[in-house]
Amino acid sequence: MKPVRHVFFISDRTGITAESMGLALINQFDNIDFKRATYPFVDTITKAEEIVSLINRSATHSDVRPLVFSSIVDENIRELIKTSAGLHMSFYDAFIGELEHELGTKANHSIGRTHGMHDTEKYDKRMDAINFALNNDDGITDRELQHADVILMGVSRSGKTPTCLYLALQYGIRAANYPLIPEDLESSDLPRMVKPFKSKLYGLTIDADRLHHIRSERRPDSRYASKDNCRHEILTAEDMYRRFNIPFTNTTHKSIEELAASIILAAKLHRRI
Repeated sequence: MKPVRHVFFISDRTGITAESMGLALINQFDNIDFKRATYPFVDTITKAEEIVSLINRSATHSDVRPLVFSSIVDENIRELIKTSAGLHMSFYDAFIGELEHELGTKANHSIGRTHGMHDTEKYDKRMDAINFALNNDDGITDRELQHADVILMGVSRSGKTPTCLYLALQYGIRAANYPLIPEDLESSDLPRMVKPFKSKLYGLTIDADRLHHIRSERRPDSRYASKDNCRHEILTAEDMYRRFNIPFTNTTHKSIEELAASIILAAKLHRRI
């Protein structure tokens, strides 16, 4: 069995930064079973004392000390967390001092600037992009496609909708998507709805076995989910991409983060946030 190590992600806001940076580090250690716990909004001395007690109890019941990743701005709270029995790694301790020295100025040490409502203009752009993705999902309408930054196209269940929403939420990109239906795949031309926006098209494809598995969970034992039909749709879609010089990528082994980054790079998309 793998050795177990308890990990605490602690933040005075959402915990997203502490989790993201901490996971990027511990994911490099495959031979350890990490038991993770996240504690957001630790923004008072009282809350910090409660967290320290939790960490200390965890240390008492384990042969090794817990790992503590924190993104806490307030120095007093940060110092209190450091008194725990865990190995404390603070992203502010690690980088703020060096940045202050390099930039020749003191940091403002205000909380909530990364995932809060500090910049309402950027927040509004994100909400606008999310609404755009929802309103232009699965070829619902072509009324707003001229305002799209990118239009993802692909066969059903190839990952279009979650990718559009991630592009909107993370980067403020207006992403629409269009599902390739059998009539589109049998045609010798691009689908009528998206043809005027060819320069914005980006194709998604997927391995047939993976698509068969996904569709079988949705409609088991159907022609829609059969391996032969999945293989036929994928090959026909990829042929369309090649005929019309539409860039495309395979989603099978890509996380949504990797997929979004690949699309932004290949399609030269402008990030609004």
